[in-house]
Amino acid sequence: MQQREKVEEMSINHEAALLEVENAHMVALATLQEEHTRTVKDLKEAHEEQRRVLEQDFEKLRLSLQDQVDTLTFQNHSLRDRAKRFEEALRRSTDEQIVDALAPYQHIEEDLKSLKEVLEMKNQQIHKQELKISELEKMAQKNVVLEERLQVLQQQNEDLKARIDRNLAMSRQLSEENANLQVYVEKETNEKKRLSRTNEELLWRLQTGELSPRMLSPSSSPVHRASPGPGSPARFQPLPR
Repeated sequence: MQQREKVEEMSINHEAALLEVENAHMVALATLQEEHTRTVKDLKEAHEEQRRVLEQDFEKLRLSLQDQVDTLTFQNHSLRDRAKRFEEALRRSTDEQIVDALAPYQHIEEDLKSLKEVLEMKNQQIHKQELKISELEKMAQKNVVLEERLQVLQQQNEDLKARIDRNLAMSRQLSEENANLQVYVEKETNEKKRLSRTNEELLWRLQTGELSPRMLSPSSSPVHRASPGPGSPARFQPLPR
């Protein structure tokens, strides 16, 4: 009876220890998987949102710059055409004045005034055009900065992929460890059943008189403690029948 109580007590303690180890491992695995899933999801959402915003801003800026370049190009062509027409008109007017050298000169001041106004308008338009070109250059610099930011985001995306690969490798390792633990628990359960059967057999043999209490003394006990292997608890092995 003492031997049976010891075996039962050891079986209960062993089963409780295995259950505690298994529960702790399952909780740790579930927590790690949940944290990994949440982290990957948050990083993906943040990266996708930032990339979408940058792409939209870049497209808007590109369209705006393209419109301004087209407008300035059209204005430049128009100014060139007007200047050419003005030069041709001025040359024709000069030729006519040379031909009509004896004509009255009362319109010369008005023509000069008109020419001065036209020249001032042309200078103002040229100044405005220079300002617009300066603004376009600044926008082009901003575009370069946006391209650099896009490269940084691409590098961050590569880093994120690498982190995801490492997390997947860790998950596979945890799955393998869980499978090994399941195999270990199954072996321990089979060992416990075998010990129980051995104990019942010993009790039966005691009751039937095949064994005497003297034969179960510490020096001749049919159950010997096997030296524990690395990483596994001590086990009892019965003598051969």
